[in-house]
Amino acid sequence: MISIFLPFFARKYLIASSKFDIIAIKERVINMLKIGIDIGGSHIGVGLVNENGEIVAKREINLMQEDRTGSQEKMLQYIQKSIDKVLANKEIGIESVEMIGIASPGLIKKGMIVKADNLKLNHFNIVGELKKKYHVPIYLDNDAKCAAVAESVYGNLKGYVDSVFVCIGTGIGGAVFWDGHLLESARTPGFELGHMTIEKDGRLCSCGNRGCFEAYSSIGNLKKMVVEKLGITDELTGKQLLEVLRRNLENPVIEDLLEYYNQHLAIGLSNLINIFEPEIIVLGGSIVYYEDLIINPIREKLRKGNAIFNSDMIPKISLAKLKNDAGIVGATVIRSVLHKLT
Repeated sequence: MISIFLPFFARKYLIASSKFDIIAIKERVINMLKIGIDIGGSHIGVGLVNENGEIVAKREINLMQEDRTGSQEKMLQYIQKSIDKVLANKEIGIESVEMIGIASPGLIKKGMIVKADNLKLNHFNIVGELKKKYHVPIYLDNDAKCAAVAESVYGNLKGYVDSVFVCIGTGIGGAVFWDGHLLESARTPGFELGHMTIEKDGRLCSCGNRGCFEAYSSIGNLKKMVVEKLGITDELTGKQLLEVLRRNLENPVIEDLLEYYNQHLAIGLSNLINIFEPEIIVLGGSIVYYEDLIINPIREKLRKGNAIFNSDMIPKISLAKLKNDAGIVGATVIRSVLHKLT
Protein backbone atom coordinates (compact mmCIF):
# COMPACT_ATOMS: atom_id res chain seq x y z
CA MET A 1 0.00 0.00 0.00
CA ILE A 2 2.78 2.44 0.90
CA SER A 3 4.48 1.95 -2.44
CA ILE A 4 1.48 3.54 -4.24
CA PHE A 5 2.31 6.89 -2.63
CA LEU A 6 6.02 6.73 -3.31
CA PRO A 7 7.46 8.34 -6.40
CA PHE A 8 8.53 5.81 -9.01
CA PHE A 9 12.23 6.58 -8.64
CA ALA A 10 12.02 6.07 -4.85
CA ARG A 11 10.36 2.68 -5.26
CA LYS A 12 13.02 1.71 -7.79
CA TYR A 13 15.79 2.80 -5.39
CA LEU A 14 14.30 0.85 -2.47
CA ILE A 15 13.95 -2.33 -4.54
CA ALA A 16 17.49 -2.04 -5.85
CA SER A 17 19.01 -1.20 -2.48
CA SER A 18 17.10 -3.72 -0.37
CA LYS A 19 19.45 -6.52 -1.36
CA PHE A 20 22.45 -4.45 -0.30
CA ASP A 21 20.76 -3.42 2.95
CA ILE A 22 20.26 -7.08 3.87
CA ILE A 23 23.89 -7.84 3.04
CA ALA A 24 25.04 -4.88 5.16
CA ILE A 25 22.90 -5.98 8.11
CA LYS A 26 24.22 -9.53 7.79
CA GLU A 27 27.79 -8.25 7.73
CA ARG A 28 27.21 -6.13 10.85
CA VAL A 29 25.88 -9.18 12.71
CA ILE A 30 28.75 -11.37 11.53
CA ASN A 31 31.29 -8.74 12.56
CA MET A 32 30.06 -9.04 16.14
CA LEU A 33 31.40 -12.62 16.25
CA LYS A 34 34.47 -13.36 18.33
CA ILE A 35 36.63 -16.45 18.66
CA GLY A 36 37.23 -17.86 22.12
CA ILE A 37 39.98 -20.42 22.74
CA ASP A 38 40.09 -22.41 25.98
CA ILE A 39 43.37 -24.28 26.50
CA GLY A 40 42.89 -26.89 29.19
CA GLY A 41 45.07 -29.58 30.65
CA SER A 42 43.05 -32.28 28.92
CA HIS A 43 41.40 -30.54 25.99
CA ILE A 44 41.37 -27.51 23.71
CA GLY A 45 38.05 -25.86 22.95
CA VAL A 46 37.59 -23.25 20.22
CA GLY A 47 34.27 -21.50 19.75
CA LEU A 48 32.68 -18.78 17.67
CA VAL A 49 30.79 -16.54 20.11
CA ASN A 50 28.08 -14.02 19.27
CA GLU A 51 27.26 -10.72 20.97
CA ASN A 52 24.98 -12.50 23.48
CA GLY A 53 27.75 -14.77 24.72
CA GLU A 54 26.33 -17.75 22.86
CA ILE A 55 28.61 -20.26 21.13
CA VAL A 56 27.37 -20.68 17.56
CA ALA A 57 30.12 -23.05 16.39
CA LYS A 58 32.58 -25.11 18.42
CA ARG A 59 35.36 -27.63 18.04
CA GLU A 60 37.05 -29.57 20.82
CA ILE A 61 40.18 -31.71 20.85
CA ASN A 62 40.99 -34.11 23.68
CA LEU A 63 44.65 -33.99 24.69
CA MET A 64 46.26 -37.33 25.42
CA GLN A 65 49.43 -37.82 27.47
CA GLU A 66 51.66 -37.54 24.39
CA ASP A 67 50.14 -34.12 23.65
CA ARG A 68 51.19 -32.71 27.02
CA THR A 69 54.92 -32.70 26.33
CA GLY A 70 55.47 -28.97 25.95
CA SER A 71 55.44 -28.98 22.15
CA GLN A 72 54.51 -25.43 21.16
CA GLU A 73 54.35 -26.42 17.48
CA LYS A 74 51.80 -29.18 18.11
CA MET A 75 49.69 -26.91 20.32
CA LEU A 76 49.73 -24.19 17.67
CA GLN A 77 48.68 -26.67 14.98
CA TYR A 78 45.73 -27.89 17.06
CA ILE A 79 44.54 -24.33 17.70
CA GLN A 80 44.93 -23.12 14.11
CA LYS A 81 43.14 -26.17 12.74
CA SER A 82 40.28 -25.64 15.17
CA ILE A 83 39.97 -21.94 14.31
CA ASP A 84 39.81 -22.76 10.61
CA LYS A 85 37.19 -25.45 11.24
CA VAL A 86 34.80 -23.21 13.20
CA LEU A 87 35.14 -20.46 10.57
CA ALA A 88 34.40 -22.98 7.81
CA ASN A 89 31.40 -24.21 9.79
CA LYS A 90 29.79 -20.76 9.48
CA GLU A 91 31.20 -20.17 5.97
CA ILE A 92 33.06 -17.02 6.96
CA GLY A 93 36.66 -15.84 6.96
CA ILE A 94 38.79 -14.35 9.71
CA GLU A 95 37.98 -10.86 8.39
CA SER A 96 34.45 -11.35 9.74
CA VAL A 97 35.77 -11.83 13.28
CA GLU A 98 36.20 -8.92 15.68
CA MET A 99 38.88 -10.49 17.89
CA ILE A 100 40.39 -13.70 19.25
CA GLY A 101 40.54 -14.30 22.99
CA ILE A 102 42.64 -17.06 24.54
CA ALA A 103 42.10 -18.55 27.99
CA SER A 104 45.13 -20.47 29.23
CA PRO A 105 46.15 -22.03 32.51
CA GLY A 106 49.35 -21.00 34.23
CA LEU A 107 51.32 -17.79 34.51
CA ILE A 108 50.39 -15.27 31.81
CA LYS A 109 52.36 -12.15 30.95
CA LYS A 110 52.24 -9.82 27.93
CA GLY A 111 50.72 -12.26 25.46
CA MET A 112 52.91 -15.13 26.57
CA ILE A 113 52.27 -18.33 28.49
CA VAL A 114 55.27 -18.04 30.81
CA LYS A 115 54.60 -21.45 32.30
CA ALA A 116 51.74 -23.92 32.33
CA ASP A 117 52.95 -26.88 34.38
CA ASN A 118 50.23 -29.37 33.45
CA LEU A 119 51.01 -28.85 29.75
CA LYS A 120 54.78 -28.47 30.26
CA LEU A 121 54.63 -25.22 28.29
CA ASN A 122 57.22 -22.53 28.96
CA HIS A 123 57.65 -19.08 27.39
CA PHE A 124 55.14 -19.80 24.63
CA ASN A 125 54.48 -16.60 22.65
CA ILE A 126 51.11 -17.83 21.50
CA VAL A 127 49.71 -14.38 20.66
CA GLY A 128 52.67 -13.55 18.44
CA GLU A 129 52.47 -16.89 16.64
CA LEU A 130 48.73 -16.63 15.96
CA LYS A 131 49.07 -13.05 14.70
CA LYS A 132 51.29 -14.32 11.88
CA LYS A 133 48.22 -16.01 10.38
CA TYR A 134 45.21 -14.16 11.80
CA HIS A 135 45.31 -10.38 11.38
CA VAL A 136 42.83 -9.42 14.10
CA PRO A 137 43.33 -8.28 17.72
CA ILE A 138 44.38 -11.26 19.87
CA TYR A 139 44.40 -11.31 23.67
CA LEU A 140 45.61 -13.85 26.22
CA ASP A 141 44.31 -14.16 29.78
CA ASN A 142 44.26 -16.68 32.62
CA ASP A 143 41.64 -19.38 32.03
CA ALA A 144 40.09 -19.30 35.49
CA LYS A 145 39.66 -15.53 35.35
CA CYS A 146 38.09 -15.81 31.89
CA ALA A 147 35.62 -18.41 33.11
CA ALA A 148 34.84 -16.36 36.22
CA VAL A 149 34.09 -13.25 34.15
CA ALA A 150 31.83 -15.28 31.85
CA GLU A 151 29.89 -16.52 34.86
CA SER A 152 29.66 -12.98 36.26
CA VAL A 153 28.19 -11.69 32.99
CA TYR A 154 26.06 -14.63 31.82
CA GLY A 155 26.03 -17.21 34.58
CA ASN A 156 25.66 -18.02 38.26
CA LEU A 157 27.95 -15.27 39.60
CA LYS A 158 25.73 -12.58 38.12
CA GLY A 159 24.26 -10.27 40.76
CA TYR A 160 26.73 -11.15 43.53
CA VAL A 161 29.19 -8.64 45.02
CA ASP A 162 31.56 -10.93 46.95
CA SER A 163 32.17 -14.25 45.25
CA VAL A 164 34.78 -16.88 44.46
CA PHE A 165 35.10 -18.93 41.29
CA VAL A 166 37.08 -22.17 41.47
CA CYS A 167 37.90 -23.97 38.24
CA ILE A 168 38.52 -27.67 38.94
CA GLY A 169 39.70 -29.80 36.05
CA THR A 170 43.14 -31.18 35.23
CA GLY A 171 44.39 -28.59 37.73
CA ILE A 172 42.76 -25.97 39.94
CA GLY A 173 42.57 -22.27 39.24
CA GLY A 174 40.41 -19.50 40.56
CA ALA A 175 39.30 -15.92 40.70
CA VAL A 176 37.89 -13.68 43.41
CA PHE A 177 35.37 -10.84 43.15
CA TRP A 178 35.39 -8.52 46.14
CA ASP A 179 33.00 -5.59 46.38
CA GLY A 180 32.16 -6.17 42.71
CA HIS A 181 35.79 -6.00 41.52
CA LEU A 182 37.90 -8.80 40.12
CA LEU A 183 40.95 -8.94 42.37
CA GLU A 184 44.33 -8.93 40.63
CA SER A 185 47.87 -8.76 41.93
CA ALA A 186 50.07 -5.86 40.82
CA ARG A 187 53.08 -8.08 40.06
CA THR A 188 51.59 -11.27 38.60
CA PRO A 189 48.08 -12.49 37.72
CA GLY A 190 48.08 -14.08 41.18
CA PHE A 191 45.32 -16.03 42.93
CA GLU A 192 46.82 -19.45 42.36
CA LEU A 193 44.15 -20.99 44.56
CA GLY A 194 45.18 -24.48 43.50
CA HIS A 195 48.64 -24.04 45.00
CA MET A 196 47.75 -23.18 48.57
CA THR A 197 49.09 -25.87 50.89
CA ILE A 198 46.48 -28.07 52.52
CA GLU A 199 48.79 -30.93 53.59
CA LYS A 200 52.29 -30.48 55.06
CA ASP A 201 54.86 -32.52 53.07
CA GLY A 202 51.96 -33.99 51.11
CA ARG A 203 51.54 -35.28 47.58
CA LEU A 204 53.86 -33.93 44.90
CA CYS A 205 52.17 -31.31 42.72
CA SER A 206 52.94 -30.62 39.05
CA CYS A 207 54.33 -27.24 40.17
CA GLY A 208 57.09 -28.99 42.12
CA ASN A 209 55.73 -28.20 45.59
CA ARG A 210 54.09 -30.66 47.94
CA GLY A 211 50.68 -30.66 49.55
CA CYS A 212 48.98 -28.27 47.11
CA PHE A 213 45.18 -28.11 46.95
CA GLU A 214 45.49 -29.10 43.27
CA ALA A 215 47.50 -32.23 44.13
CA TYR A 216 44.53 -33.51 46.14
CA SER A 217 41.37 -32.00 44.72
CA SER A 218 41.77 -31.60 40.96
CA ILE A 219 39.87 -33.95 38.68
CA GLY A 220 43.30 -34.76 37.25
CA ASN A 221 44.34 -36.10 40.65
CA LEU A 222 41.04 -37.94 41.03
CA LYS A 223 41.82 -39.71 37.75
CA LYS A 224 45.32 -40.62 38.96
CA MET A 225 43.92 -42.18 42.12
CA VAL A 226 41.27 -44.16 40.21
CA VAL A 227 43.89 -45.43 37.76
CA GLU A 228 46.20 -46.47 40.62
CA LYS A 229 43.47 -48.19 42.65
CA LEU A 230 41.75 -50.02 39.77
CA GLY A 231 44.83 -50.67 37.64
CA ILE A 232 43.26 -49.27 34.46
CA THR A 233 44.60 -47.15 31.59
CA ASP A 234 45.33 -43.51 32.30
CA GLU A 235 44.16 -42.48 28.82
CA LEU A 236 40.68 -41.65 30.09
CA THR A 237 38.59 -38.70 29.00
CA GLY A 238 36.57 -36.88 31.67
CA LYS A 239 33.43 -38.64 30.48
CA GLN A 240 35.07 -42.06 30.68
CA LEU A 241 36.36 -41.35 34.19
CA LEU A 242 32.84 -40.50 35.32
CA GLU A 243 31.53 -43.74 33.79
CA VAL A 244 34.22 -45.77 35.58
CA LEU A 245 33.29 -44.20 38.92
CA ARG A 246 29.58 -44.81 38.44
CA ARG A 247 30.18 -48.46 37.54
CA ASN A 248 32.23 -48.96 40.69
CA LEU A 249 30.23 -47.01 43.28
CA GLU A 250 29.62 -50.15 45.37
CA ASN A 251 33.32 -51.00 45.33
CA PRO A 252 34.68 -50.17 48.85
CA VAL A 253 37.95 -48.99 47.28
CA ILE A 254 36.13 -46.34 45.20
CA GLU A 255 33.88 -45.47 48.11
CA ASP A 256 36.94 -44.72 50.30
CA LEU A 257 38.67 -42.91 47.44
CA LEU A 258 35.73 -40.53 46.92
CA GLU A 259 35.54 -39.85 50.66
CA TYR A 260 39.26 -39.04 50.73
CA TYR A 261 38.90 -36.75 47.71
CA ASN A 262 35.84 -34.98 49.11
CA GLN A 263 37.49 -34.41 52.49
CA HIS A 264 40.39 -32.56 50.91
CA LEU A 265 38.14 -30.58 48.59
CA ALA A 266 36.09 -29.49 51.61
CA ILE A 267 39.28 -28.36 53.41
CA GLY A 268 40.36 -26.25 50.43
CA LEU A 269 36.95 -24.63 50.01
CA SER A 270 36.74 -23.98 53.77
CA ASN A 271 40.03 -22.08 53.59
CA LEU A 272 38.69 -19.91 50.76
CA ILE A 273 35.48 -19.26 52.65
CA ASN A 274 37.36 -18.21 55.80
CA ILE A 275 39.65 -15.85 53.86
CA PHE A 276 37.21 -14.19 51.45
CA GLU A 277 33.78 -14.61 53.14
CA PRO A 278 31.99 -14.93 49.78
CA GLU A 279 28.25 -14.91 49.25
CA ILE A 280 28.65 -17.70 46.73
CA ILE A 281 31.28 -20.08 45.39
CA VAL A 282 30.80 -21.23 41.83
CA LEU A 283 32.68 -24.34 40.71
CA GLY A 284 33.63 -24.67 37.07
CA GLY A 285 35.70 -26.97 34.91
CA SER A 286 35.01 -30.67 34.47
CA ILE A 287 33.83 -30.97 38.08
CA VAL A 288 30.46 -29.60 36.90
CA TYR A 289 29.59 -33.14 35.74
CA TYR A 290 30.10 -34.64 39.22
CA GLU A 291 27.28 -33.03 41.18
CA ASP A 292 25.90 -36.22 42.73
CA LEU A 293 29.30 -37.84 43.43
CA ILE A 294 31.20 -34.80 44.70
CA ILE A 295 29.27 -31.52 44.96
CA ASN A 296 26.31 -32.72 47.02
CA PRO A 297 28.57 -34.47 49.58
CA ILE A 298 30.72 -31.31 49.73
CA ARG A 299 27.69 -29.13 50.48
CA GLU A 300 26.85 -31.50 53.33
CA LYS A 301 30.42 -31.52 54.68
CA LEU A 302 30.59 -27.73 54.71
CA ARG A 303 27.22 -27.47 56.43
CA LYS A 304 27.96 -30.07 59.11
CA GLY A 305 31.71 -29.60 59.50
CA ASN A 306 33.65 -27.45 61.93
CA ALA A 307 36.19 -25.88 59.56
CA ILE A 308 34.34 -22.62 58.81
CA PHE A 309 34.76 -19.74 61.27
CA ASN A 310 31.43 -18.03 60.53
CA SER A 311 29.45 -21.25 60.39
CA ASP A 312 26.15 -19.39 60.27
CA MET A 313 27.18 -17.70 57.00
CA ILE A 314 28.14 -20.63 54.78
CA PRO A 315 28.00 -19.45 51.16
CA LYS A 316 25.93 -21.00 48.45
CA ILE A 317 27.86 -23.63 46.45
CA SER A 318 26.80 -23.63 42.79
CA LEU A 319 28.04 -25.07 39.52
CA ALA A 320 28.98 -22.96 36.53
CA LYS A 321 25.90 -22.26 34.43
CA LEU A 322 28.05 -22.23 31.29
CA LYS A 323 29.61 -25.53 32.36
CA ASN A 324 32.88 -26.25 30.55
CA ASP A 325 32.21 -23.52 27.95
CA ALA A 326 32.83 -20.70 30.42
CA GLY A 327 36.48 -20.38 29.37
CA ILE A 328 35.62 -20.00 25.69
CA VAL A 329 32.97 -17.36 26.36
CA GLY A 330 35.02 -15.55 28.98
CA ALA A 331 38.03 -15.23 26.68
CA THR A 332 35.89 -13.09 24.36
CA VAL A 333 34.52 -10.72 27.02
CA ILE A 334 37.13 -10.41 29.78
CA ARG A 335 38.91 -7.41 28.24
CA SER A 336 35.74 -5.36 27.82
CA VAL A 337 34.54 -6.29 31.33
CA LEU A 338 37.85 -5.39 32.98
CA HIS A 339 37.87 -2.09 31.09
CA LYS A 340 34.47 -1.26 32.59
CA LEU A 341 35.63 -2.19 36.08
CA THR A 342 38.66 0.12 35.98
